[in-house]
Amino acid sequence: MTKAELVAKMQENKAWVDGKKVKIDFADQGVVMLDGVKGQVTEEDGDADTTILVTWEDWQAMASGELDGMTAFMTGKLKVEGDMSNAMQLQGVLAKLRG
Repeated sequence: MTKAELVAKMQENKAWVDGKKVKIDFADQGVVMLDGVKGQVTEEDGDADTTILVTWEDWQAMASGELDGMTAFMTGKLKVEGDMSNAMQLQGVLAKLRG
């Protein structure tokens, strides 16, 4: 899956946290903004309530169920800046991608 396909699938499945902005930062692969305020998913960078730092490869493993989000966090493969409660809802976002 490409990042553009990810954005389209997240938009289609409303994969955001209502009322919050969560940015997924893939470093050299760019960002995906889950804007639960506007109800949209974009590749636009900007301020967010929570920023998830993860490599594209690790994100793909999490999205497919090969890597558990909590395991990724505990092993340093996923880092969180900002409001941790939004990051805790990441599993729900991933479930929407698989569903």
